Amino acid sequence: MSSEIPGDAPRRGDLRRADKIMNVEEVRAFLASAHCGRTATVGADGYPYVVPNLFVWMEERIFLHTARHRGHFLANVEFCDRVCFEADEPGETFPYGPVECDTSIAFRSVVVFGRIRVVPELEVRQRFFTAFMSKYAPPDSWGRPQDSFPRIGSTVLYAITPEIMTGKRTPLPSAEKVWRRAGLATDANS
Repeated sequence: MSSEIPGDAPRRGDLRRADKIMNVEEVRAFLASAHCGRTATVGADGYPYVVPNLFVWMEERIFLHTARHRGHFLANVEFCDRVCFEADEPGETFPYGPVECDTSIAFRSVVVFGRIRVVPELEVRQRFFTAFMSKYAPPDSWGRPQDSFPRIGSTVLYAITPEIMTGKRTPLPSAEKVWRRAGLATDANS
């Protein structure tokens, strides 16, 4: 088994299906609204580590946080600042052809290759937590005092600065374009 990358292998960030590519504005809008993402890091032992994170797209960067302890994630970030971040929104699974493997899913997804760093600045940390609660909590914050972050010092805030961002989407096809078995209705009105 060779570790060399073939000369015809796609470069990082190249997408094969031009008909599925999201433009930059769509990518940014998706990152602003996506619920959860996954961050991939690499450890000193060479193994990848992927974790789900709630996150905020703010100031053209992805911000996320963890508890302030040196687990796999922080140890990996300290080892290597290169990361890959992914967020997706799955939709409905649908058949598009007569054989069983002609099956797909409607989706939107964004992949970001970039550099991650720990954010020590208190004012950035406060902006993040305000934006985080605005994104994930209801307007009344379940009746709790707002903009109260007494545990801000017990978390680690990270910022991912994108180097490459790509987005893909497959919309759910219209009912007429979804494959139907012979003898069944071919449109939604039948």
